Amino acid sequence: MPIDLRDKGIIITGASSGIGAATAIECAKAGMHIVLNARREDKLKDIAHRIEKLGRKTTLVVGSVTDDGMTQRLLDEAERTLGGFHAVFSNAGYGLDQPAVDLDDASLRNIFEVNFFASVDLINSAARRLLEQKRQGHLLMNSSCLAKFTLPHHSAYSATKAAQNHFCRAMRLELRPDGIEVSSVHPITTTTEFFEVSQQRSGNEAFKGNVPDHAPRMFIQPPEKVAKAIVKCLRKPRPEVWTSHIVRATASFMTLFPSSFDLIMRKQAAREKAKLKVDI
Repeated sequence: MPIDLRDKGIIITGASSGIGAATAIECAKAGMHIVLNARREDKLKDIAHRIEKLGRKTTLVVGSVTDDGMTQRLLDEAERTLGGFHAVFSNAGYGLDQPAVDLDDASLRNIFEVNFFASVDLINSAARRLLEQKRQGHLLMNSSCLAKFTLPHHSAYSATKAAQNHFCRAMRLELRPDGIEVSSVHPITTTTEFFEVSQQRSGNEAFKGNVPDHAPRMFIQPPEKVAKAIVKCLRKPRPEVWTSHIVRATASFMTLFPSSFDLIMRKQAAREKAKLKVDI
């Protein structure tokens, strides 16, 4: 039987735009109250206003997920303003578009701090509170289809997403007997700020747009589609959230036949290498 989400609380990080913002709105439509987190207060206020127009309660916690004490602030705010939380969606993260050999130690450590370690800290701390209070709940991490395979120049990002995926798999097995669901979300190319921010962090300030030029149109989705799938999972929990059966099947094929995948990807790797030479 589907879970009634009305009047349940959820914490969403990275909620100022893209999948986080779309999920916040979709959760509000489902009757949930929401703690919103991101670094950009003006953007969060816009999302909060839309949520309040839907008749739902919301509160803002501004800052980076890597700020000292941020996890505690988020959980405490949910307790204080919403009377607790049913779900947590750890969504904050970013990408890098660089060859593996060009990654410096600081860049690699930082992307893991934001994408993986901050997510683990939030999800683990939320799980401990649910266990202490003997409450059921649902914990989600926004992973990626690239958790299952990788692309040239995306080694660091893919590694963080694979780590999230495996962590969720283990937690799900450990916490299910206690009534706590854990799910990983695996979006494909999504029309958000993600790619522009990724390119800027990678030193390519010239990139403008929401998706790379080489992305096939059939594999590009709006964030609202991912948000609807997440709410569906909150109602009927499942281990993984996918919004493309084709990409999921492709990921399985790539896992079973890595040599075939490498053969396909060599052409893209060559294009990326040629582009780097031109840029230089």
